[in-house]
Formats: sequence, structure tokens, C-alpha cells
Amino acid sequence: ISAWWNFGSLLGLCLATQIVTGLFLAMHYTSDIATAFSSVAHICRDVNYGWLIRNMHANGASFFFICIYLHIGRGLYYGSYLYKETW
Repeated sequence: ISAWWNFGSLLGLCLATQIVTGLFLAMHYTSDIATAFSSVAHICRDVNYGWLIRNMHANGASFFFICIYLHIGRGLYYGSYLYKETW
């Protein structure tokens, strides 16, 4: 087992972080066309650590897709799709 096998657990961690930060952002966001931008500004300025939650959610999505590609690439590289026990 090499370091390539850690990306499955990182995917779970990224997904949990995305869900938690998404819920916190959804608590303060309004989707009305007139107030959507001001609600994002409210999250960044007035909510405690709102800027951090927003950045974690945005960067976590990118890291999530990087982990997905590396996780799939590891499976293709090592030929894990050939293992009958997996399926």
C-alpha cells in the first residue's frame, strides 16, 4: 500500500467539510435576485468567521475534485477494476 491509497479517506473528509460549510452558508444566504450579493457580503463581513467558511467551501470543492481524479487515477493505474472481490 502506498500513499495513493489515502485519497479515499480525504474524499470523505472533503465531503463532510463541504456539507458542514454548505449548511452554515445556507443559513445566511438569500437567493432573491435583489439581495443575493448583499447576503454574500453579509456572510463575509458580519458573520463570525464567515469569510473563512466561504473560503473553505470554495477551496474545498476544488480539493474535492482533485482528490476524485487522483482516487480514480490510482484505481486505473493499479488495475483495481480487474479485482472481482471489489465488485
